[in-house]
Amino acid sequence: MSAKLKKLCESLTTALGGRISEPAIVRGEVTIEVPAADYLAVATVLRDNADLGFEQLLDLCGVDYSTYSGHEGSRYAVVSHLMSLRHNHRLRVRVFAASDDFPVVPSLAVIWNSAGWYEREAFDLYGIHFDGHLDLRRILTDYGFVGHPFRKDFPVSGYVEMRYDPEQKRVIYEPVTIEPREVTPRIVREENYGRG
Repeated sequence: MSAKLKKLCESLTTALGGRISEPAIVRGEVTIEVPAADYLAVATVLRDNADLGFEQLLDLCGVDYSTYSGHEGSRYAVVSHLMSLRHNHRLRVRVFAASDDFPVVPSLAVIWNSAGWYEREAFDLYGIHFDGHLDLRRILTDYGFVGHPFRKDFPVSGYVEMRYDPEQKRVIYEPVTIEPREVTPRIVREENYGRG
């Protein structure tokens, strides 16, 4: 572990104590896990503490751990990536939703306003609700879309597809149809492939 990362881990432990998991180095970045009840308080300290100074939220995404090998516990998590420009540090923060049936975590939009669009995306694709978000609605799928397409149990073919019908002069919804196709490259399918 580099001296820089070690110092960051010590600063996190000093500032946040028992409200976070033991900081871990994963893929060259420090990762902490926070209980949902402490999420906003921890995020505020991460932004405002002089030794930490994570003033920028780079990314926020949802994760479905339902088929993750070796994972036990809650199914849905939100992972945030933070940047401290002052100290040139990056931090990964993970929080698990308490309920798998109705996953809810607090919204970070009150701390970093860039979280707003990311949280809408996680809501749309994973069905994770963000308590305190002022405009939580779908952002990528159609308003009439049923389900959340990034959940591991979402059907691969989906339910319905939308298209414009020029005869009816309106958008119509139809059951999804997927035409089987050949995925082997043409050169491999040729009869003379591999023969001198």
